[in-house]
Amino acid sequence: MSKRNNKILIAYFSRRGMNYLNGKVVNLQVGNTEVIAKKIQMITGGDLFEIRTAADYPSDYMETTRIARNELRTNARPVLAEYIEDIENYSVIYLGYPNWWGTFPMAVRTFLEFANFKGKTIIPFCTHEGGGFGHSETDIRKLCPDSILLPGIAIQGGSAATADNRLQEWLIKSNS
Repeated sequence: MSKRNNKILIAYFSRRGMNYLNGKVVNLQVGNTEVIAKKIQMITGGDLFEIRTAADYPSDYMETTRIARNELRTNARPVLAEYIEDIENYSVIYLGYPNWWGTFPMAVRTFLEFANFKGKTIIPFCTHEGGGFGHSETDIRKLCPDSILLPGIAIQGGSAATADNRLQEWLIKSNS
């Protein structure tokens, strides 16, 4: 299912390791957002790009949440391990991230500010443990005012592995 022959990029930030899931902290071999990103890739055939920070977050979940909250408060721009150089080759960007403190992680902000999204279609997908999108869609609009923002999908992290039908229905809607 491709978006009218437009080249698709699935850019996502995900955190494996100790994560909050279904009311407790568990060790995830693959982060929830990465699970969803790979499902979207299988359905759309798009290219994957993982948004990674140059410095890893701590393995301790609570320490990572403290750092993430501080990054948000100070409006930090974490340095990325890699920057996408060929964004002009894509017309549709599925943008994935976990909800951290009501929005996307600041590394996603670094990604959005680095590349030119003018005229691009951005379709967000978010994993969360109860906060849905928070205000992340509004934040995307502010950062990318010259792009087209389509309705996204927010999936509870504990449902990521079994979200195939919801994703398929959402992707059909976003491609029509």
